[in-house]
Amino acid sequence: MAEKVTVIISPVVAAYVRPGTTAEQKRAACTGTVSLSAADRLILLLCLVKDSEPAIREIALSSLKEIPKDIITEYLARDDSNPLVIKALSHFCSNFPLPPPPQDTVESVIETDLIDDPDELDSQQEEDDGAVDEEGEAFKSKYKMVQTMGIAEKIKMALSGDKEWRSILIKDANKLISGSVIKNPRITEAEVITIAKGGIQNDEIMRLICANKEWVKIYKIRKALIENSRTPVQNALKYLATMGDKDLASYAKSKNIPTVIATMAKRLLLNKKR
Repeated sequence: MAEKVTVIISPVVAAYVRPGTTAEQKRAACTGTVSLSAADRLILLLCLVKDSEPAIREIALSSLKEIPKDIITEYLARDDSNPLVIKALSHFCSNFPLPPPPQDTVESVIETDLIDDPDELDSQQEEDDGAVDEEGEAFKSKYKMVQTMGIAEKIKMALSGDKEWRSILIKDANKLISGSVIKNPRITEAEVITIAKGGIQNDEIMRLICANKEWVKIYKIRKALIENSRTPVQNALKYLATMGDKDLASYAKSKNIPTVIATMAKRLLLNKKR
């Protein structure tokens, strides 16, 4: 069964997929004769593998399989890269350096919806929860491998690796590498809670967690974000209003959170008593 991936497209990409675009224009975009950014080129090819014309679908799929590695790497490093697009690329692109995630298989081509509203982005989580066994041979083996990997290799593994890879790379001193773990489509809610509770020194990670509308619907994640000093204060204050009385009372007395949050917790409690 084909996997549905919802994608935001730029006006540049829209120009090649809207009704009325000629086959010649689409073919030119597929073959690289049109100048496009890395993100636009990848998204356009993913769109055109569902084109109504079989010839265009074939050219798009062939171009996607042979897309240069540097274009893929450039897209992977973007802050707004779509985790489901990354997973689709891992299946389609022969130059993608890592094996595709083992749990799912994308059959033939993906089904792509074109949308304008970022709030409609699909989200997906995989894998059962459970702590990583850091004493296990598999973990130790991967930890040794990390020591010899370059930055690009680490980023790609952070984006598509399993829970053991994620637990190792989230601690990487390079913020681009550790931040890429949050974009991994296989990351679980339990891992996000652990990360939000931990002493991660990467502000970008906290920003990415806060930006995920599905994650911040979860009480435990909001609670962990409030208690993490790296969470932007405006976000922490917003989540504070959703906390129960017991947690508010704890925050009102806490010396481990910013004063502004403790003060707001006191105000919220007083307002509830009135």
